[in-house]
Amino acid sequence: MDRRSFILSASTASAIALMVGGGFTRAAWAQAGTEDAKLAALLDRVFYNFMDTSPEFATMLGLDKGPRAPLRSQLSDYSKAGQARQLATAKGFHAEFGAIDRAALSETSALHHDCASYLTDGIVEGGEKFPYGNNGVGYTPYVISQQDGAYQSVPDFLDSQHPIKDGTDGDAYLARLSGFATALDQNSESVRADAALGVFAPSFALDTALGQMKALRDQPAAQTVLVTSIARRAREAGLAGDHAAQAEAIVADKVFPALDRQIALVEELRAKASDDAGVCRLPDGADYYAAAVRSSTTTTMSPEEVHQLGVEQVADITARIDTILKAQGMSGGTVGARLTALNQDPAQLYPNNDEGRAALIASLNAQMKELDALLPQAFATLPKAKVEVVRVPELIQDGASNGYYNLAPFDGSRPALYYINLKDTHDWPKYGLASLTYHEASPGHHLQISLAQESPATPMLLKLSPFGAYTEGWALYAEQLADEMGVYEGDPLGRAGMLQSLLFRAARLVVDTGIHHKRWSREQATDYMVETIGFPRPRTQREIDRYCVSPGQACSYKVGHTMWDRIRGEAKAALGDRFDIRQYHQILLKGAMPLTVLERQVDKWVQQRMA
Repeated sequence: MDRRSFILSASTASAIALMVGGGFTRAAWAQAGTEDAKLAALLDRVFYNFMDTSPEFATMLGLDKGPRAPLRSQLSDYSKAGQARQLATAKGFHAEFGAIDRAALSETSALHHDCASYLTDGIVEGGEKFPYGNNGVGYTPYVISQQDGAYQSVPDFLDSQHPIKDGTDGDAYLARLSGFATALDQNSESVRADAALGVFAPSFALDTALGQMKALRDQPAAQTVLVTSIARRAREAGLAGDHAAQAEAIVADKVFPALDRQIALVEELRAKASDDAGVCRLPDGADYYAAAVRSSTTTTMSPEEVHQLGVEQVADITARIDTILKAQGMSGGTVGARLTALNQDPAQLYPNNDEGRAALIASLNAQMKELDALLPQAFATLPKAKVEVVRVPELIQDGASNGYYNLAPFDGSRPALYYINLKDTHDWPKYGLASLTYHEASPGHHLQISLAQESPATPMLLKLSPFGAYTEGWALYAEQLADEMGVYEGDPLGRAGMLQSLLFRAARLVVDTGIHHKRWSREQATDYMVETIGFPRPRTQREIDRYCVSPGQACSYKVGHTMWDRIRGEAKAALGDRFDIRQYHQILLKGAMPLTVLERQVDKWVQQRMA
């Protein structure tokens, strides 16, 4: 299971499969013998089947306890055979969803059925049509890239997610560490099978992946995070025995040889790889990308329609930023050039050292505290879960996203985590940082996901936000909402930073479709982003490289925001003085859903308010 499966966006089939799950128990509204009861039972079976085959998720969610305690010693099956079994299981569940009489379901059950059917439709379609990568409701064509593969996800998982509280946890860690070698070899097996079809990542993605692999390999086993993590945490927990010595032996005798085999394979592929960034070069590449766009946006939009939407929105947002900058005496050159100059202003930058990183994180915490005080203006229900700002682990920062969110486990054993990539603090000028905070924390991902998690009426199907366009669209809408709540009063550059964030996501529509639909080069896409948005080139390059290996996913943000903004505007127009934003936002308690379903749900809410 790759690292991004632990992030909010539903960008892989394995991540999506989890979301089909039901609840911990049969829903109260499911009366025995009814179609509601059949649906609830099916959702439960799907969920628990996934828990049993995805041990990392069970640990992440705090569900590897009781009868599922053995899962804490296991990793997922990364093999092609395992993938085939998952697809066969998904097809069986898909048929069962189809056999349920939707017309006989309650309104609540019908919503859950629509979401579950959408997910299983996507899983089966992607798995059957495209025999490479991991495809379903999310599309990942490459088993190994700078951000995909057990080589980087498992160390991160073991260090940040696997608990070490007693001897049983320590032994489970060692068992998983031994299983890491198997996972590496299974990934390598899958890569070889895909390579036989002509499918492997572009040269630049493999270069970064190799750099990250060698960063783990080119050090003594005792100094790897795989050993130092358990050594530190076992010591802190006061565990008896020498877990560190056992871990060191496993890394030296099992993990390093498997990693050496994988490095040799990736070097072999690197010698054959080109810098062609788009997926159109892959088998059925045009169809693959069109399916990826539909999946990521949960709409029927074509790549060309998404591209044109991006072009239009880039022009509109650029004009709004231009007005702000001119009012601040910044009128020379393009908007992108002026933003670039602002990004390089020493007054906007934190020192690129540990002191600067600490100051930057402190500012994020202050922003979260400031916004939390304003939330009752717009929300009738607030989450109980806390969120903590943490740095993206240095081991994976070269290939990681610039920022992302990990939800809190259901057992409350740790807070939710808001990750920020601090490879270079100069990637984060001060005027734009607040928007990132409002996106990842509240009123963005943390508020939306935590409300769904804590809602007793929301089944597991919707608690974990499987629909990227809904969740990422909400997070962008949340950035806009923070502005509407007054956080930028007297701070025009802060508002420019918020608009720059929206511009960034609009430009993503242009470059993602540019790369994969219009065959833009990596350099062309990077140049466009730098010239349009004004972000530093290293930060922009990481983003472009991410889009190259995750086709379509970057389109989810602005398409989702466009929907959230439009449906709220239509609801306000229809209800007039009867529109209550606090009640409107209660829709979050229903959990995430495809955008087409979201639109129908808001229409129903408006009609009920008008009655």
